[in-house]
Amino acid sequence: MSGEAVFFDPHPPVGAALRDGTGGSGPVFSDVLDLREHVGAMTDADTLVLGPDVDEREAFGVAHLLREHRPHAEVILVRHEITTPLLQEALRTRMSAVVDHRDTLRLRAEVRRSLSRVAPEQPPRGTPGRRGRVLTVFSAKGGCGKTVLAVNLAAALADRGHRRVCLVDLDLAFGDVAVTMQLYPAHTIADAVPLGDGIDSTAVAAMLTQHSAGLSAIVAPTEPSAAESISPQLVSHLIEVLRDEFDHVVVDTAPRFDDHALAALDVSDLITLVVTPDVPALKTLKVTVETLLELGYPPGRLRLLLNRSDSRVGISHAEVERTAGLPLAGQVPSSRDVPSSVNRGVPIVQDDPRHPVSQAVTRFARDQVTGSTQEGRESREGRERRGRRRFRR
Repeated sequence: MSGEAVFFDPHPPVGAALRDGTGGSGPVFSDVLDLREHVGAMTDADTLVLGPDVDEREAFGVAHLLREHRPHAEVILVRHEITTPLLQEALRTRMSAVVDHRDTLRLRAEVRRSLSRVAPEQPPRGTPGRRGRVLTVFSAKGGCGKTVLAVNLAAALADRGHRRVCLVDLDLAFGDVAVTMQLYPAHTIADAVPLGDGIDSTAVAAMLTQHSAGLSAIVAPTEPSAAESISPQLVSHLIEVLRDEFDHVVVDTAPRFDDHALAALDVSDLITLVVTPDVPALKTLKVTVETLLELGYPPGRLRLLLNRSDSRVGISHAEVERTAGLPLAGQVPSSRDVPSSVNRGVPIVQDDPRHPVSQAVTRFARDQVTGSTQEGRESREGRERRGRRRFRR
C-alpha cells in the first residue's frame, strides 16, 4: 500500500510551496486543529511534513500524536535553523529527518524515500563461512575526537557499499553517533533489552538505522536512564550476532572503563586507542595501556591512533610512543573541515575522499583493519571475571 505526503504550515502559501517542491499531491493544512483531526485518517504508509513556520513545541506535539495513532508513519521537520538541541529532541520524538528550509533537493529526496518504503530493510548477510571483524574505538579521556574517528573509520571500511559495516554506539548515556551522523532512528539499542538472549538477525535488522551505502548504525538510547537496563551480557551477545551479519563491526565506547566497554573489548579483534598530543591525554593513555595489559588483552590486538597529529604543542610522536609502549599505527591531522562535515552529518571520508584527514583514516583502515590477518582468540573467562571485579561499583 502506497502512502501520501501530508503538509502542515501555519502559512498556506508555504505549505503549498513545500508540496509543490516535493512533487506531492497530498493535502495541505494551515490549522493545527484540522491537522489533528486528519491524523485519524492517516495510515502507517503516510508521511507528515511539518513546515519551517510551525512552532517548535507544536511540531513535536503533533509528531507525538501521530506516533500514538500511526507508529510507523514518518515525520519530516523543516526548519529555518537546525541546532543540536533540536536534533536531540527530534531523536526523542523519532522523527525521520530534519531538513533545512533551503535544501529543497534533500527534502524532495526524503519525501520520496519515505513514501517508497515498504518494510524495514533486511540487510544481506556477510560473506558465508566468514565472520566479520570487530573493531572497538576506545579512549578513557573525552574530547579526543573518538566518536568522529569511529564514524569515519566505519565509513572508510564500508567503502561506499563495497563492504557491510555496522557502527554501534556504546556510550549508552550520552552517545553522539546519531547526532554526528544526523540519523533519526526508529529504534535504539534499548529496544534489544526485552529480547535478551533472543536477539537474532531479524531483531538486528529492525534495530538498524541506515546511513549510506554499506553503512548502518545501532544508536544509543535517547534517554540516559535507559543505560541501566542494558547488561554487558546483552552487549556481548548483540556484537556476536552482528559479527555474523556484517563484514566489520565498529564499536564506539564511553570515555571510561565500564562494564559495557569491557564487554565490547572482550569480543574485539582489534582495539584502537585514540590519543591527542597533550599531557593529560598521555597520562590517561599510559594508565589505559597498563590496565588493558593487566587484564590480559594481548599487545598485538592494540592499535595506537594519534589524532590532531600535526599540532605543534611540544610533544613529539616518539614521546607518544614511549608513553604508550606501543608504536603509532596511524596519524590523523587537524582540520576545520572535520567539524563542518559533522554539522552536515556526512563523514569527511565520504564528503571529500582526497582530504588529508580522509586519506589518513582510510590508510589506517586499510593497513590496520582490512589488511590484518585474523588472529586466534584465547580463552577470556578468567580475564573477564578480573575485569568485572575491578571496575564494578
